[in-house]
Parts: sequence; structure tokens; C-alpha cells
Amino acid sequence: MRKLSFLSTTTTSGNHSLCSNTLFFFPPRNIFFFPKWTRNVVTSSASSIVPRGLRSKKIVVIMGATGCGKSKLSIDLATRFFPSAEVINSDKIQVYNGLDITTNKISMPERCGVPHHLLGEFKPTESHAEFSPSDFRSAGGCRINEIVNRGNIPFIVGGSNSFVNALLVKRFNSGLDIFQSSNPATKELRYQCCFIWVDVMAPVLNQYLDKRVDEMLDSEMFEELESYFEKEGFSDSSSCGIRKAIGVPEFERYFKGERSYEEAAMEIKENTRVLAERQVRKIMRLREAGWNLQRVDATATVTAKMVTSGSDGKNPARQIWEKQVLEPSAKIVKKFLLE
Repeated sequence: MRKLSFLSTTTTSGNHSLCSNTLFFFPPRNIFFFPKWTRNVVTSSASSIVPRGLRSKKIVVIMGATGCGKSKLSIDLATRFFPSAEVINSDKIQVYNGLDITTNKISMPERCGVPHHLLGEFKPTESHAEFSPSDFRSAGGCRINEIVNRGNIPFIVGGSNSFVNALLVKRFNSGLDIFQSSNPATKELRYQCCFIWVDVMAPVLNQYLDKRVDEMLDSEMFEELESYFEKEGFSDSSSCGIRKAIGVPEFERYFKGERSYEEAAMEIKENTRVLAERQVRKIMRLREAGWNLQRVDATATVTAKMVTSGSDGKNPARQIWEKQVLEPSAKIVKKFLLE
């Protein structure tokens, strides 16, 4: 029998919710000092009060390939425009506890007090435990209901489009892979959804992903993996759960003495690029099925991000991000909530 254990997380806030026999505490938004009546306010240059009834069943979904800036966009939208947003992680690897650097989880300081759900909450207790799309549909649906009941806005954020599809469609068949060309996808959804697709041109994204792998390895990813294998040991012929994370099988072969450090690093880069291509293909599949995905182009931002600073000492990436990604996305979400 497959079992998954749920890991409780605790902060200093007194607010909590109970779901699947697990207690979760949400951190306060210390960066905000909004009175209680502003819970349903969409903050922008022209602030508007959005009646709770208008958005009681509405959710925002931020999609895109790995490295495009989905997490950053969700935090910027929550802290700058929509202070009642709560993020539900839809990355199939990041749902597991551990290997935070390797799996590129958003850190607590980077969350800026925005509540996050299904992020590092699950730990397999058996060797073949797997958090499936069906599990995500159940757990994610539960969290959506809780967030909506608090009068807040659920933000679904992550790159696992199989999880997103399982969560959102009205009728989900776990035995049918809609991303296979012979199987039909559906546009019939069980929620009112605002889809934002953060897109980056492939040549630019691939260059950035290679750079990001180098940065992760320089940020103690290697040491994290070394400690992981010392504690957990090597896998058998099949891997599941967090062992599927890019970086784990590549460096397992290194620690076994089957390849060099450089070969492992190169394989991580190649597999990350392949993942990004696969994610974009799945997004296109959903778009072709009739999902109303509104594309924002982050290519210029990512290009600028690979440059440390401008000639005046300012980083141009932030300004480009604000103008070409954040502001258009905020307008899309605001219009959706007011409809």
C-alpha cells in the first residue's frame, strides 16, 4: 500500500487551516500593514475593491517553463498588487521535503510572507511512494477551498502541467495522458481561471538555464547532494519521488564513480533544457485545446538578467521585468477579478 506522510510547518502566526489531518500555520505579511477591511482590495495605481462574491470561485494560474520567473511573478503580484493571494505549488518535485537547492524551491525570505501550500510538505514513507496527479487534484482542491473560504485568492504556480491539468479539469481520468498526441485534452474546467503564461524564447532560456545550473552548484547544491546520498544511500534500478529531481540521478552516478563532476554538470544542463522544451510543448497542447492562456514575454528580462548591471550601475532586468511582465500580468489579473 502506498503511503505519504504530511509534514507540518509552523510559523508565528495564529491563523491556521486543517486539511488531510495536517495543521498548517500561515506567516503574517510583515511587509504590509493593511487593516482588516482591505482583505478584498486589489492594490494598484488605481485601487479597486473587489466584492468577495465576484471572485469566490476564481483562481489565478501562472505557467511557464523552468527558469522563466513564475515564482518571482507570483510574489511580485502578491506583494505589490494582490495582498490576499496565497500560492499553491504545482511543481511535482517541489511538493517533496528536502533538497531545497537542487529542486530550486523558493526560500522563506523570497516568499516575503506570502503563504505557500504544497511546497516541501510531503515525504514518501515507502520506497515506491509517489505523489500523483490524482493526489494533487485532491490536495490542491482542498487548499483552493480553504483559501477561497478565507476570502483570499488562490495562485497556482509551477511547471508541472500534468498536475495543473489534473487539478483544473472538470472530469479527470488518471489513466489518460492528455499530453499524448492521440488523447484529447478538454477545456471544461471546474474553476474560473486566469491563465498567465510566462514565456521566454528557447535560445535565451537555454543560455540562462545553463548559467543557473552553474550558480546552483556554486550555492552548495553539490554539498546538499553529497549529504543526501550519505544519509539516504543510492537508489535501486527505479527512482521515484524526489529522486527524480534533475541533479539527483546525474550526481548519483558521479558519487558512484561512474562519471566525472564535469560530465554530471553537463548532463544536468542538458536535462534541464529538455525539461523546459517538454513543458512548453505541454503548454501549447493545453492552449490548442482551448485553454485561454495569456502570454507575457519575459525574454528581454532574462537576457538582461544575465548581465550584472547597466553602465549607470543599475540592473536593467528589474525595469524590463516591471514594464514587460509584472505590469501586464497585474492588469490581466485585475481585469479577471473585476469581470
